[in-house]
Amino acid sequence: MRALLLSAYDAQSHRAWRNNLKLMFPAIAWKELTLPARHFPWRVRGNSVTWAFNHREALTDNYDFVLSTSMTDLSALRGFVPELSQIPNIVYCHENQFAYPDNPNPKAKSINPVEPQILSLYTALCADRLVFNSAYNRDSFRQGAQALLKKLPDHVPTGLLECVDKAIIVPVPLNEEVFTANLERGNANPKILEVVWNHRWEYDKGPELLLAIVQQLTQSDTRFRLNLLGQRFRSAPEAMTQVQSLLQDYYARHGIRPGVDAFVESLHDYHACLASSDVVLSTADHDFQGLSILEASALGCTPLAPNRLVYPEYLPPAHCYPHSSDLIEQARGAVAKLESWAASKKSGQVLPKVDMQQFRQRQLQQRYAALFASVLTKA
Repeated sequence: MRALLLSAYDAQSHRAWRNNLKLMFPAIAWKELTLPARHFPWRVRGNSVTWAFNHREALTDNYDFVLSTSMTDLSALRGFVPELSQIPNIVYCHENQFAYPDNPNPKAKSINPVEPQILSLYTALCADRLVFNSAYNRDSFRQGAQALLKKLPDHVPTGLLECVDKAIIVPVPLNEEVFTANLERGNANPKILEVVWNHRWEYDKGPELLLAIVQQLTQSDTRFRLNLLGQRFRSAPEAMTQVQSLLQDYYARHGIRPGVDAFVESLHDYHACLASSDVVLSTADHDFQGLSILEASALGCTPLAPNRLVYPEYLPPAHCYPHSSDLIEQARGAVAKLESWAASKKSGQVLPKVDMQQFRQRQLQQRYAALFASVLTKA
């Protein structure tokens, strides 16, 4: 079987997804076309032109099915390359452009959000099989698309969102390595709660909420260490600089060895850092599946996340803190959980875990196989 895989904005989670698919289905001959995750407005609007005129031979090489991410401008690409219209296709949605929080960067204000939103709807309408990685992703896509369609002035066809209603949920799989790795689990020092925050250093991952949590924790009696991981960029949110400063002062005052403060390139070392932590913390303003939380939890961390976005789909209420528009109040809920778990650890109790077996490759392989078979049957 031959498959064409198109990843139009090949971010870190998208790479993990397609690499896992290759591991799960080595018998499929995968041809991959990817574009780097930068220059967002041009990338989502221009990927069809880039591929159609630079890679036409690769696009017309007799595939059994096409698997593309929702960032792909599929309607335009099929117009430029009519041969693709004859091949059954699956559109996989890692995220959607309707549910992103507003970017506070003034430069971002010049980007019209409607174009990538309506482009993703066109791509969804082209799909023979539409797939989302979570129910939250599907539902927020539908709600956002419905709101957009209501704003359009006239001649809007009815039934456009039936494609979303028929969509299925198949999560991004976690690599088997996180379930089988032979790593030392948990921090052995009962007096220190080892916390890890492993998200991109960007506005949508809640740096201001993290700052509010750190401010409260450093003023409490709880002894903790915070490992700051995650991808970093040339400019970081100011809140992250303040977090680093607060932590340095806190460690010095209490004689605590500082936590890891770096993007860990080595996957083994990254997994080792997660496995040696007690709690993985999310402060995200958006997460459509939350791979960083899932991976850390599979490695033995106790997850803690806001009770919104995708998290309530797989985290019990005891692992979620209340969401609030008041950052101080929201941080207070997260800190209360952390203080309670620190006390439990100090008394020798095992912190509560969440089973993530449902997300491992071997658990999801059959669902992906059924997905591929269904589109081939339709052909």
